[in-house]
Amino acid sequence: MLLAMLVFSLNDVLGKWLVASYSVSLLMAMRGLAALTVLLVLLRPNAWGDRVNQLWQVEQPWLRAFVLVVEGMEFYAAVALLPLADVVTYWLAATIYVAALSPWLLGERVDGWAWGAILLGFAGVVVALQPSGQSLGTAAALPIAGSFAYALAMILSRRLRSTPDWVLVFWQIVGALIASMVGLTIMPGAWQTPGWRDGSLLCLLGVVAMAAHLLVNRAFKHAPAAHLMPFTYSLLVWALVFGALVFRDRPNAAILAGAGLIILAGLILATRRDRR
Repeated sequence: MLLAMLVFSLNDVLGKWLVASYSVSLLMAMRGLAALTVLLVLLRPNAWGDRVNQLWQVEQPWLRAFVLVVEGMEFYAAVALLPLADVVTYWLAATIYVAALSPWLLGERVDGWAWGAILLGFAGVVVALQPSGQSLGTAAALPIAGSFAYALAMILSRRLRSTPDWVLVFWQIVGALIASMVGLTIMPGAWQTPGWRDGSLLCLLGVVAMAAHLLVNRAFKHAPAAHLMPFTYSLLVWALVFGALVFRDRPNAAILAGAGLIILAGLILATRRDRR
């Protein structure tokens, strides 16, 4: 799960960079085409016939795909309007939604230690990121709704844990492609031909996003949803690393204190799970 969050951080940085110049529909379309191409190559063409049958044996594939399409579009639309730190703050609230819903939707028990770790990690995010006043405007509805969609997607991933990873990712990509093509068709000016550099970055975004979702799907097959979600707080740790290495940012005391709380929350949760 920690590796998945690292890859998601790369997706966030690339996405915010590109959505400043291109529409969300174009970004999702290029990302989907690149991801689908790589996925089909990895599946080996000579085995496609055997795998087609698996695609239609999945329960609720379109529901999960639809939820993730909504989540992805709302995320990219949100980072086009708000600072990335503000959007990530709202997105990480998905841990609370997952923990609250998993007893009813997944039948998973969430004990007091798990709730404490989740709340401690979220407190660390708030301390570290210090959302700006801009995030209190109407644009905040996008990341709030997106984070709820993300939580639902993670719960559905847990329910479909017996489904092969590639099947889940395939339907997710197809759903994104359909939605983005509709957007490009009905929205004038949504298509803008990218240059070779931006075109390469758009394709790279698709590969990175596909890898991140494959890793998340794998993680949810091996652990309860409420116990995994606090590790999404490590997005902040990766942001600190990339900020220092790429942008030469120097974290202040609040960010370091928040990172400490996030790491502590993850350790508490991991320790409790090992004792079970």
